[in-house]
Amino acid sequence: MPQSGAPNRKPPPNAEPTVHDPGPGPAHARAERVSPPGPEPLRTPNGGLIRFGTASWTDPTLTRGGIFYPKGVSSAEERLKYYASRFSMVEVDASYYALPARGTAELWSDRTPDTFRFDIKAHALMTGQPSEVARLPAPLRDALPAALASRTRIYGKDLPPELYDEVWHIFLDALVPLRETDKLGAVLLQYPRWFLPGHDRRELILDAQRRMGDVPFTVELRNALWFESRSAESTLGFFREHDIPFVMVDEPQGLPSSVPPLVAVTSPRTAVIRFHGRRADTWERTGVSVADKFRYLYDAGELAEWAPRIREVAEHAREVHVIMNNCYANYGTTNAAELAALIHRIYRAG
Repeated sequence: MPQSGAPNRKPPPNAEPTVHDPGPGPAHARAERVSPPGPEPLRTPNGGLIRFGTASWTDPTLTRGGIFYPKGVSSAEERLKYYASRFSMVEVDASYYALPARGTAELWSDRTPDTFRFDIKAHALMTGQPSEVARLPAPLRDALPAALASRTRIYGKDLPPELYDEVWHIFLDALVPLRETDKLGAVLLQYPRWFLPGHDRRELILDAQRRMGDVPFTVELRNALWFESRSAESTLGFFREHDIPFVMVDEPQGLPSSVPPLVAVTSPRTAVIRFHGRRADTWERTGVSVADKFRYLYDAGELAEWAPRIREVAEHAREVHVIMNNCYANYGTTNAAELAALIHRIYRAG
């Protein structure tokens, strides 16, 4: 499939706060004007599926009363059931910070419809990023060499091989309940900004593929060097050669970490598009909270830019996941519902 996009697109001008950060009230009013897609994915004329959702259903800015969840919907079970009545998928972000457990995945499976799917973000140690020692499971923490156990944070490369293997084992074992009920969408391997192009880095991706076995996964890169003019086709060719789904993104442009908004389906099985917002002023700034980094409400025109691209993607992949990661308050849920409504209208119009 040919790639399209604008690799050298300049960042958009700074928008007025009332446009892209209007607050939960105006975002709620926008959401009220569209119907959420519901737990059934959109089935395309060629038999493919398009799922819409967000990168969290438990963010503190989202769970405040009246932001997204109705009054009285306050327990973990009630929130997931409500969310799963509105969307057909969700991305789990908590698994990046703490290794998940089987019991938690069993609850997720029990509380959602048969049509619902979970994408699970890989733990930090699995993608070359640091993890807090205190958040590791007790058996793993107790097995750390003294020099590592005394640190605040560690990297996967610091671990003895057998403990690094155990990190992968714990993570994949936790997903068994979702796999058994066919509710696992894919594992997201999101590599950091310092993960630069090169043979050794590609070998790390292939090592992850071997460790995954038959567990579906996708890969998101976060450095523009992978997509410089001479590198882009090589990068995407690598993904196609090894049948690895490349995660397409919408994010701020013009920065060293900016990945261009390419449309590139590199595996016919799954395609993922993640929307991070376009806040260029906070994208690479240190000390910014996650909520502020992604605090961006897309306007109708920005969502419309992606409508034909999503349809193009759906012509080349059996399943498409459209994920809003602008999870400040109800911005993500609002945009997910709006974009789903837009895509549904396009298909109804033929």
